[in-house]
Amino acid sequence: MKELVPGGNLPLPDGPVTLRVPGPFDVSALITDGGGKVAGDGDFVFYNQPSAPGVTLRGDTVTVEPARLRPGAARVTVVVSPAEQGTPLARLPAPVLTAAGPGGARLTGFAPDRVGSETVLLLAEVYRRGAGWKLRALGQGYAEGLAGIARDFGVDVADDDAPARPHTAPGGLGSPGAAGRPVSGSGPSAGARIGGGTHPSGSARSGDGSRPSAGARTGTGDPLSAARLSAGAGPLRADPRLGRAALNHAESMAARGRLGVEGTDGRSLFQRVTETGYAYLALGEQLVSGPRSEAEFVEYCLSRETGRRVLLDPVFTHGALGQYRGRGGEMYWTALCASPRTEEALARWNTEVVTLTNAERAAAGLRTLALDTRLAAAAFGHSADMVARDFYSHTSPDGTAPWDRAGTAGSRHRAIAENIACGQRSPAEVVRGWMESPGHRANILTREFTHIGTGFVGGGRSGTYWTQLFGG
Repeated sequence: MKELVPGGNLPLPDGPVTLRVPGPFDVSALITDGGGKVAGDGDFVFYNQPSAPGVTLRGDTVTVEPARLRPGAARVTVVVSPAEQGTPLARLPAPVLTAAGPGGARLTGFAPDRVGSETVLLLAEVYRRGAGWKLRALGQGYAEGLAGIARDFGVDVADDDAPARPHTAPGGLGSPGAAGRPVSGSGPSAGARIGGGTHPSGSARSGDGSRPSAGARTGTGDPLSAARLSAGAGPLRADPRLGRAALNHAESMAARGRLGVEGTDGRSLFQRVTETGYAYLALGEQLVSGPRSEAEFVEYCLSRETGRRVLLDPVFTHGALGQYRGRGGEMYWTALCASPRTEEALARWNTEVVTLTNAERAAAGLRTLALDTRLAAAAFGHSADMVARDFYSHTSPDGTAPWDRAGTAGSRHRAIAENIACGQRSPAEVVRGWMESPGHRANILTREFTHIGTGFVGGGRSGTYWTQLFGG
């Protein structure tokens, strides 16, 4: 079977087709209609949301079953980005896609032309043609990263004289990479509004931004509080630090004219939160444009599965909403809900990571790992360092490696290994991601290791940073 060239296409047989892209990449997929737009959060398939009707993601492989796609779906686009966040694709080997049909029979392959400064690449698409389906090679890159994806796959500007159609920021395109690199960018934005009825209303001047509406309230008089109380989740308390971060990010998106986890200054929403001094254990966010009132905003969020899941999550205790009107008149919203990082909560999460890791070892017939406080201190320090110095790597900017950090913390183990991850929002999620990645799985299931230390910190570009250190 001949290989595809950019723009080339191939008829597909009936049944599922698998599209594999091995290497140091995050693989994800977008499901779109005939106009090339997503219908909502459920149309993004990536590490934190690995399945949708007719599409599943497992590691580096996307499986598409056209007959099971949602009604109206006309194409599935495979997207790749570097597993090491912020790395230009030009620094990596070219991603090579291999397509296989039912039973694993190879259909074709595709290697795009070398790219330059692009950080996201549309690699190929499965699309409807008449009564059948075809595979087309693409190779279209975005130097602006997820912002370009947001713009081209469904972030539109509504007319001022028509009811605004809400748009939600697209999800981060993240998955675990090899050799200790699970990464997720701005995972489908999901979160909550806690709306300020007593805060400034943000009356807009024509052609200018409006300032501000940010804050929180509790009680039963607003739609979100009523929904949370009905679900038994309890109210969210106001926190002015979250309010400042939400408002500043909404203003940055309005200035840019599009949604995105990073603003015009390059800082992520998560960085804005930590810069206010709010240390979080868990953080949910919703980035939306279009709704013209808090009631419309809440209604839209509650109509989305990912929005409901976080909006009504009882783990969150604090919340805030920021809104800002852009120059074109469209309103941009940033909603945050969070649970603060306390010593007790942090210890509970780290213990859960160790417990889940030991459960995987027990299932493989291996002895459990004992908690080592020195390894734990080094692991926490590395996660905190990645947040503070804005990098994601096993090697620190000053050149120190995992065994260096373990030794500095007082560890005397002869063998040291490390897993890192970012973007995962719970201990279960991060351990599952590590186990689905061969490099991380090998560390977890190394027979010779006897001790473990883990460290979690919220913040940075990806929102959460996790480190495991193993010793033996």
